[in-house]
Formats: sequence, structure tokens, C-alpha cells
Amino acid sequence: MEFEEKLAGLAAKIRQQSAAIQTEEATKNAFIMPFIQSILGYDVFNPLEVVPEFTSDIGTKKGEKVDYAILKDGAIQILIESKKIGEPLNINHAGQLFRYFHVTSARISILTNGQVYKFFTDLDAPNKMDEKPFLELDLLNIDEHAIPELQKLTKSAFDVDSIISAAGELKYVGQIKRILAAQFNEPDDDFVRLFASRIYDGVITQKVREQFGHLTRKATVQFLGDQINERLKSAISGNTQPVFSSQPVTPSLTPEVELPADEEKDLIVTTEEETEGYNIVKAIVRTEVDAKRIVARDTQSYFGILLDDNNRKPIARLHFNRAQKYLGLFDADKKETRHPIETLDDIFLHTDALKSTAKLYG
Repeated sequence: MEFEEKLAGLAAKIRQQSAAIQTEEATKNAFIMPFIQSILGYDVFNPLEVVPEFTSDIGTKKGEKVDYAILKDGAIQILIESKKIGEPLNINHAGQLFRYFHVTSARISILTNGQVYKFFTDLDAPNKMDEKPFLELDLLNIDEHAIPELQKLTKSAFDVDSIISAAGELKYVGQIKRILAAQFNEPDDDFVRLFASRIYDGVITQKVREQFGHLTRKATVQFLGDQINERLKSAISGNTQPVFSSQPVTPSLTPEVELPADEEKDLIVTTEEETEGYNIVKAIVRTEVDAKRIVARDTQSYFGILLDDNNRKPIARLHFNRAQKYLGLFDADKKETRHPIETLDDIFLHTDALKSTAKLYG
């Protein structure tokens, strides 16, 4: 099952059952354990992978527990603290996470109520959990930009260095988006003054600020409406994508600010290395499938190589946006495993795996 489909399935379960959940323990059983098992891919019944009620008295209050500790290769990688579905996630209620983060090898901690997941690391000070999350996921209002980042936390793709390197940008981009959404809904004086000072020549009195407050709200609502309409028109017109294209963007009516499709494409830069890597993969797998069926699809997160331009038929992904480059390969269940490469020639070391993947789709 595709990763997005699993998320949608868990979201549907939350919508159907959340009203019947009355306790934190019920929340764990109904929603959080399925998230760990189905979404992250860890076996909740294997104590070598998931330890419930994890306790470590070293440097902490005696007897304190963290709801779950997730292990990989024998080391604690992720800590999870749970609350009842519907409860607000207040950082002041995450004392155990702060203390255990300091005394374990974990670099990732999660605060969740089963619907909303907040992910933390130690960007501000080494080995000390940040007070603000680098990623937030609401299963009932999924941000499509969070999906590839969440996939990095799964058992098959877990790479703590890659996660941490991306966390800083994710943290600040997320905060900027929330500020923009708040300003678009209810602009404050500074935001209003920013526009008023650029288009109004007179003295900005209280009356002028009030007038421009109304105008700014009206303008931002119209601006968002225009962007949504443009995206809907583009979707309805059924424009075909070129061989090198960005991921298709699903029209959204959420209040969050989203870039128009054209501007999103402008942010995607296909590098010479990605083109060369694509040509190498194409040369390898063309012995198994018609070369015309092998298509590249570039995104902001990775450079994808697909069969028949179908994202259900992934052949490989090139993760070339950081100092350490990775080649993402897929197994029969379409789970991605990333392999570090130093040069483009290293792609040839994975010839058999690439050919096997291409054969899966016929």
C-alpha cells in the first residue's frame, strides 16, 4: 500500500472513532500504536524495536516513564510521549521527553495526541530537546509537504543525519507559514503598516490603519482565492506534463498559504548531476523496459525516476540536494531504501537492483 494511502486510512479511522475514545490508553491502542506500526513501519510487538513504558532512572526522576521508545540497530532513536485524543499539545506537558532526550541516544522525540504529531530534535543546543518542533503533522489536515519528511522517519528509510540536516529548514519554513496564515486571517498593525507605507503617501493615522486593516484582509482573501482558482483552472484544463516536471499539486482550500503551480516549478532546479544520474539509470534499465517508458519527475525534495510517468511505478530516486548524495531504491513492496553514493559511477553498483525493480512493473 502506498504511504499516502496508509496515512489516509489512519485519518479515516480517527474521524470514525475519535468520539468514542475517552482515555489516553485508548488513544494509544486505537491511533498511536497503528501509527508506529503502519506508518513508521516498526513492530509494536517486538521489544527489540518498540519499548512501551520506557524507563531510565539515570539523571531523571525515579520511576518516570516515556510512553514509547523506538529502537533501531539496538540504539534508541525516537521517543514518543502520548496524550488523549483532542487534548492540546503543550510543550509544558513534555517534561519526560526533555529529560529522557538528554540521557538517551535519541535525536528525535514526538509529542502526540493521536491526531496531531509534533516532532522535535536538538537544533538549538546539542543533546537538548528544542522547545519548538521542526515538523508538525495533523492527520485530519495533512500538509503534502510534510509527507516526504515523515517518510524519512520510517524504519526502512531512517537516516538520522539526513533528518537533522533538513530539520532546521523545516522548522523555520513551518513557523513562517503559520505566521503568514495568521496574518492573512487577521493582519496585525505591523503587517498592515508594511503595505500602507508602500502605497499611501500621507501620514498613517489610527483611522488610516483601520482603513488599511480592512483593505489588507480583503486583498489577502482575494489573493488566496485567485491562486486557488488558477490552480483549479489548470487542473480542469488537463495540461499534460513534460518529461521533466514537478509533482502534480492537488488543489487545496485550506487557509494555509501555498505557492501557485508556476512558482512551485520555479523553485525546482534540475541540476546537471541529476540529469546525468537519470541518464545512467535509464541506460541500465532500458535493457528490461522500453526507454520511452522511463520518465523523470523532479521535485523540491528529490529527483524521481518512474516507469510510464506513474508514481505507483517508482524505479529510483536521486537525493542530490545535500552534501551526502543518496540513491533511493525500491523493493517489491515499493518501500524505499536510500544508499549513499560518492560519485555518479556508484549508481552502476546497483545495476541488478535497478533492473529487478523495472521488471516488477512489466
